Order: sequence, then structure tokens, then C-alpha cells
Amino acid sequence: MRYNLSDLKTVRAILEKHGFSFSKSLGQNFLINPNVCPAMAEEAVASGEDGVLEVGPGIGVLTAELCARAKKVVAVELDRRLLPVLSETLGDFDNVEIVSGDVLKLDLHALLREKFADCRKVTVCANLPYYITSPVIMKLLEEKLPVESIVVMVQKEAADRLCAEVGSREAGAVTVAVQYYAAARALFKVGRGSFVPSPKVDSAVIRLDIRKNAAFAPADETFFFRMVRAAFAQRRKTALNGISAGLALPKETVAAALQSAGLPADVRAEKLTMEQLCRLSDMLLESDEE
Repeated sequence: MRYNLSDLKTVRAILEKHGFSFSKSLGQNFLINPNVCPAMAEEAVASGEDGVLEVGPGIGVLTAELCARAKKVVAVELDRRLLPVLSETLGDFDNVEIVSGDVLKLDLHALLREKFADCRKVTVCANLPYYITSPVIMKLLEEKLPVESIVVMVQKEAADRLCAEVGSREAGAVTVAVQYYAAARALFKVGRGSFVPSPKVDSAVIRLDIRKNAAFAPADETFFFRMVRAAFAQRRKTALNGISAGLALPKETVAAALQSAGLPADVRAEKLTMEQLCRLSDMLLESDEE
């Protein structure tokens, strides 16, 4: 029996049956808009030979749509109370596996090798709890997993920041990091009334297509991201002051690097493009090695 997990009465009955109550600390807002999950699944799954890694399946509303399209779905769920719920709601599917654990602590390379060996390609699809949006996305990107794309629902404000153009007012350190590893674009907005319980903010679905080769390659990737975090740490400061404070470098050193990179001494980090940030990182690294 396939449940209508967009029907509020059905959802409440299933949760009541299993004695489940929502956890504010886990950011649990379950999606009940019947149009959202099919649209997300269509974006994530291109072929019946694809595998999908889902993070935080909740009661399985998105999972079911993914199972209907993909060869295999592996869903990682932190809340063990949801395991019997998912066992019931996804009982009709034989191509799904629930992994109980914290996605931030799992060895995802090993998980993908073990679970998706017979799939043509792997994508990630998730309705992410707001409080772990950036950590999860950055783990997926920084570990350079063999996945082609990431389709996620996040808070609307986070979506705007993640998909902003590097060098624009909306950009931050996380924007630079995301755009370094992937091409990001917003797909559609999801109103707060699409969830139970209803959050206080709207959401949006975004897509990250993983870059096979970085558009810009700094000489030292680790140093580059350290510099970016320092530059954006205090948005009211100039890049010179932020980098100097964050990396414990003399202002004269940072000023010289800015000049060598062809950048004004009073430029703010949000005004710098990816190319300019990479050039500045390389200039700083050269001065640090001298």
C-alpha cells in the first residue's frame, strides 16, 4: 500500500501510530505540498539507472518519488524514531535502503562505493533541515564525492546566498566555496505553508552541478579557503583588514598582495570575483613564502 504522504490526515495518523512527535532541535518540518517532491525528483533523477543519496528522508515523501524514478535510493536518517515510520511508508519499494546515522560523521566515499556500485551515476537529493544546510552542502562538496549533482531544498535566504554571483553584494564565504566546486542555480520557491509544522520562513530548491574541473585554480586550495573565510569574516571591514586579522598577517603584506593582484587597497571582499580572489590568494602565498 502506497500512502499519500501529502495528505495531512494520513501523515498525522502514521505519526500517531508510531508515537512520533516533532523535534525542534532536529529542525523537523515535513513537506506536504504534493507538487514539490515530484519536481525535485525529476531534477535529481535523469535515468532509471541512476542512484540517489538522500539526506534526512523524514517520513519518506521525497524518498517515495525518488524510488519511483531511480534504480536505488539510499537515505541517511539521524532520528532513529523515524526508522519504523519509514519502514511502513516505504514498504512498497524494494529499491530503497535506510541508513541510520549522522551524514556529517559518515564516510560517504565508502558508502557510495558500497551502495551504488551498479548504478550509472549518483546524485544527491534532500530537503535539508535549516540548521545543517551549510555543513552538509560543504561536506558533500569538499569531500569531492563521485556525484554529478546536488538538488536540495534550503531556506530561501540561504538559497539566495548560495546561488549569488561571486563579486555581488549577496555573496559570502559560503558562496565562494559553493561556486568554486559547482555551478549553482535556483530552481523554484517553496512557501512556508508547504510544511508541517509550518516554519517561519519560505524555502527554495536549488541545483548544484559539480564541476569536473575548477574554473579557477589557486596555487594552494587550503590557503585559498582560509583567506576567503578571513576576508568575509567581518563584512564591514575591508578585505585588507579582514585578511590581516584573520590570518595574522601584517597589513603591509596584505596591502602589497592587493597591489600585486591589481586590486584597490580599500576593496571589500564582496566586490571580488572568483578570479580576483584566486589571484590575491596566490600573491599572498608568494609573499608568505619569501
